[in-house]
Amino acid sequence: MVSLFSVVSTFIAIVLIPGLFISRRLSVPFSIRNILRFIKLAASQNDNDEERNEKRGTNTMGEKEKRGGLPKHVAIILDGNRRWAQKRGLGTSDGHKAGARRVIENAKDCFAMGINTVSLFAFSTENWARPEDEVNGLMSLFEENFRSEMPFFQRDKIKISVIGNRTKIPQSLLGLIRETEEATKSYEGKHLILAIDYSGRFDIMQACKSLAEKAKNGLIQVEDIDENVIDKELMTNCSEFPNPDLLIRTSGEQRISNFFLWQSAYTELYFPNVLWPDFGEAEYLEALTWYQQRQRRFGRRV
Repeated sequence: MVSLFSVVSTFIAIVLIPGLFISRRLSVPFSIRNILRFIKLAASQNDNDEERNEKRGTNTMGEKEKRGGLPKHVAIILDGNRRWAQKRGLGTSDGHKAGARRVIENAKDCFAMGINTVSLFAFSTENWARPEDEVNGLMSLFEENFRSEMPFFQRDKIKISVIGNRTKIPQSLLGLIRETEEATKSYEGKHLILAIDYSGRFDIMQACKSLAEKAKNGLIQVEDIDENVIDKELMTNCSEFPNPDLLIRTSGEQRISNFFLWQSAYTELYFPNVLWPDFGEAEYLEALTWYQQRQRRFGRRV
């Protein structure tokens, strides 16, 4: 009897209580799999902290070394809303609404785990070719979420930036974008970038045009143009960390399409076989674990 009591007590102390804490802390379902994911992530973070502490004060660390064990900038291509709805016999708009809810939930998880910048490919330039009612529904959904989530952005002090070509965006949505950016521009430490009517080609083209205009007006010499100068002309120059460390594309598609073509030259690419509305906390934790394992495997400092 005593032995059975000891076994039960040990199980509660070692497995159940820590497991429930992890589940509540990360808002993930209670399971052995999620507990093991958390342990692997925490162990990797601890190893990185120890290595960084050993070198502090003796070496001049580069940008990657200063970042710690987690990526500072995570970019996500939100793919699979329509397929998610189709699988459930729902309308396209239902899939987009589910995807919009996931955006806010995922952003909260990212920032809670110490990610500085999160970029979301929310609406590509190519998406204008979709049915008119779908496009109009997406524009309305953007407006609805800017209005409803403003208290959250301000309470949690999250800076909001919207990048892309703004010429086709409805004036009502543009007004909300400007209002949101102005209200949050002074916040630091948490930066949410939404790419709306964005394409990587357009971004590079507008950077080239800007540099050409500056060269024409004598503000810059052609021979002074290098990668760092181009970086500063890209739309992601709004971020402290303009180039993502980790780019995730949901749905299993193994390509980055027309998103961050320049910025992703040295980015880790992760392609989970899960549709965006189903990409929850557990899947995000798994992506971070994969990222750290990649760094350790190839001898990179993260």
